[in-house]
Amino acid sequence: QLQASGGGLVQAGGSLRLSCTVPGLIFSSHTLGWFRQAPGAERAFVAAVTWSGGATYYADSVKDRFTISRDRVKNTGYLQVNNLKPEDTAIYYCAARRGGITTDLYDYWGQGTQVTVSS
Repeated sequence: QLQASGGGLVQAGGSLRLSCTVPGLIFSSHTLGWFRQAPGAERAFVAAVTWSGGATYYADSVKDRFTISRDRVKNTGYLQVNNLKPEDTAIYYCAARRGGITTDLYDYWGQGTQVTVSS
């Protein structure tokens, strides 16, 4: 139901904008989150934004480099990723949940988009 896109191969220091299209009924009432899973690692929380866009929360590792947002007209969420580092290499997933921001317990998941950062 959720479709993530926008990943790719980028050099260290570069930027990407990841997108997540969400069905309207879910988008209008659910918190939107981004997660990532690096090779051999557990899936980890990256960022989240409330349904209204009024509150955001970030993992310490991406704070000041990543920005989460949502466009309520397009039913699309975004993750702007700047100043990328090789350790940001992972599959990035978007997810949605009823209720407020949390780092787990999401109800809906997208298929993931690969981000690869070369040094």
